[in-house]
Amino acid sequence: MSQFNRYAFALAMAALGFAMSGGVQAADQAVKAEEAAPSGGEAFIPFANRGGVRDWQVAGDDKIYIQDSRGKWYLATLATPSADLPYATAIGFETKGVDRLDRTGAVVVAGTRYPLSSLVESAAPPRAKKQ
Repeated sequence: MSQFNRYAFALAMAALGFAMSGGVQAADQAVKAEEAAPSGGEAFIPFANRGGVRDWQVAGDDKIYIQDSRGKWYLATLATPSADLPYATAIGFETKGVDRLDRTGAVVVAGTRYPLSSLVESAAPPRAKKQ
């Protein structure tokens, strides 16, 4: 059997297996479910480690407002407070598997990893009062 015939046979078998397992319907259902998900619930920021985060602003020792590259704001809540967070000049974002920040990710502050307990869509952070 030639190399091309092996490739064509493998491709045909993979396509058949995908179709028989309901892959097209399952993919369509997954897309519809994600689109129908209520806003205000758990969210994610795509490409967090590749320019997906534009800005961030600390809102205490356990909350951070994060702006994505499209200008949308999110409120991240840390699972445990960080005494260094209010004074941080730089933070890192740790994602799991796919390059997207969600509630399974973490924020790195002063070399310490702080897991997130939630990441939800939010309005822009309140402006600081001038004194």
